[in-house]
Amino acid sequence: MSEAKKYGWTGQGLRINLTTGEITKVPTQKDWIGGTALGYKIFWDEVPPKTQAFDEANKIVIAPGPLTGTGAVCSGRTSVTTMYPSTYPIHEIGSAHLGGDLGAKMKYAGYDFIVIEGKAKEPVYVYVNNDDVQIRKANHIWGEGTRRAAALINQETSPTASVTVIGPAGENLLPMSVIINAKSHTGGGIGGVWGSKNLKGLAIDGDQPIHIAADKEEWEKLVNRNKELLGALTQTVVSRYPHPLFEYHSLNSRWSGMPGKQWGAANPPINVPLDTRRLSKMAFRTNAGEFFLGDREWARHVRNNGCFACPIRCYPVIKDTATAAKYNVHPITEQTCGGLLFPIFFYPNLKNHPERNIEIAIVGSQLMDDLGLWCNYGQLQRDMIVMYQDGYWKKLLSKEEYDSLPWKKIDDVDASAMQDFLPRIAYRKGEFGKWLGETTPVMLDHFGIPVKTWSDDHRTLYWSNGHPKHHTNEDDGQLGCVLNCMWNRDPMAHAHVNFTRSGLPIKEMKHIAKVTWGDESAVDQIGDYTPTNTYKMKRLQWVIARTELHNMLGLCSWMAPWEYCPDEKNQYVGDPNMEAKIFSAVTGVNKTGDDLDKDGIRAWMLQRVYTMRQLGSSNMRKDHDLVPGWIYTDPKDRKPFTKGTVRMDPDDINKSFDIFFEQVGCDKETGVPTTDTLKAYRLDFVIPVLQKEGLIK
Repeated sequence: MSEAKKYGWTGQGLRINLTTGEITKVPTQKDWIGGTALGYKIFWDEVPPKTQAFDEANKIVIAPGPLTGTGAVCSGRTSVTTMYPSTYPIHEIGSAHLGGDLGAKMKYAGYDFIVIEGKAKEPVYVYVNNDDVQIRKANHIWGEGTRRAAALINQETSPTASVTVIGPAGENLLPMSVIINAKSHTGGGIGGVWGSKNLKGLAIDGDQPIHIAADKEEWEKLVNRNKELLGALTQTVVSRYPHPLFEYHSLNSRWSGMPGKQWGAANPPINVPLDTRRLSKMAFRTNAGEFFLGDREWARHVRNNGCFACPIRCYPVIKDTATAAKYNVHPITEQTCGGLLFPIFFYPNLKNHPERNIEIAIVGSQLMDDLGLWCNYGQLQRDMIVMYQDGYWKKLLSKEEYDSLPWKKIDDVDASAMQDFLPRIAYRKGEFGKWLGETTPVMLDHFGIPVKTWSDDHRTLYWSNGHPKHHTNEDDGQLGCVLNCMWNRDPMAHAHVNFTRSGLPIKEMKHIAKVTWGDESAVDQIGDYTPTNTYKMKRLQWVIARTELHNMLGLCSWMAPWEYCPDEKNQYVGDPNMEAKIFSAVTGVNKTGDDLDKDGIRAWMLQRVYTMRQLGSSNMRKDHDLVPGWIYTDPKDRKPFTKGTVRMDPDDINKSFDIFFEQVGCDKETGVPTTDTLKAYRLDFVIPVLQKEGLIK
């Protein structure tokens, strides 16, 4: 290999100090691969653990991975690690993850990561174009919404630059705020951190190549194999409806792009083809807009968009001129998942007017994106509505403020209500706006409402630590519950739910489980759970490893891993070593799937011991790994392990933690890694620090 070529890594990162204006280049720590792992290591080395999100000492580590920019399939994800302002009771380390083209442009500019330090005296944005790095004034852009801010920065820099910005919510240091790249790719919860540094945006352009170590024939074979493994969005591998090309079908499948469907708002309309096996045709498999908004969306569908190097293209582009005229919004909306789904949560009476769901999704997603608001996976909406339905707002707000809010429009399912109350949140107006934009337990504490009231109430879906559940017992029983305690924010993990919601019948999933994790009992049918066991927790360990690994490599967790696939002839068994094969081909560093899984657990363990220092905790099970009371309830009072319920059993959940912690080398009573385990994962350097602080013996 030529030393002049860059295989996966560029070999350097960029440090930008907004206080001093100093800009330096530093070498990449390849041992940490990239993404979250690199972020955790920088924080361990440089940021005092008691630092809070809006302190000048806090840092922002923007890091994709070695696969980013190579064209490796689904490698468009970038991790941004910082102190999270939405965690509770203190601001703890966490990472946002966003798609778009941010990571690829970073690599083409010549950088594996960017560290933002300090605080500017006035609003600024950063422009990176290869070796040319500038901190520019942004006073004229401060206060603008994300759409106009991004357009202005592109005009002032380069039309091909990747631009990431914050909106007014981030400028006002709102915990419920985002950063936005490429119009609608969001990293939730950290807009306020950028705002605290007076950082309005980041524009990156570059033209430096990233090479692949493997020869062309070997790379082409990997691409073709990857093509065989890919399904539709969230790696669903069967069709929505019966079809002669598929053995099975599932109404929950996101593979809904079948012959007879049409992108109706394209000009001219485009018919979905029969053969979607080619990479250039895979985007026809998925229509996330239809999945979240119903069959009427097809007539409004223009095309799909998505992240760099992804053939699935899961972002629907929707055109609705009637809604645009009615509410004075843009006729084109581009969003997916939470952006389209969660605005409807503001309207508990939507069931009486289901025909209004599309206009609510359009108005809500456009406004939240432009304001830079984060919904915390629907927690913002659920908090607002439960507070309304249970009479808290009427009791706690002044009569003047309460009467000024558009409650009747909410009751009447009028989308214009959001054009009233969403700006109040972004600009922290009144008691309503100020506290709803805080993290949930901070709001509850301010109003004197016990957090237990929320964590026992299934309507709120509040989990703990300031965050909601994210694919828990409703998707994967005990595995989902323990998983949701393993990071400081919601886990942003999809390796488990992609599998259980793949559309495959349970007999096929159990066959895959036996091949991949050693026993059929590693997976249950949703709503037909069996007691916990070693194999379920073995699978959990694998899910945690792959979650961090994808964050480190730059892979999309909605589409990877590939332990299953659409291949009926092979009983749908995929290739769980695909990530390792691609990594080795790109970098020339030979690693197996097991090697990379160990790297993933190593990263997860580093953030866990750093969190121990933040909390001053030598017992993470007591102080951190908390589950809500609502998982132990059922509306029909069905008992745990009864078919049809996702209700959990307390003793079984405790046993799940016991098995899991023993399996990963933690003390089962405390959830703290043993010194032998830390050494085994090459984390020797943390041992004397933890011992000095009295956190381990």
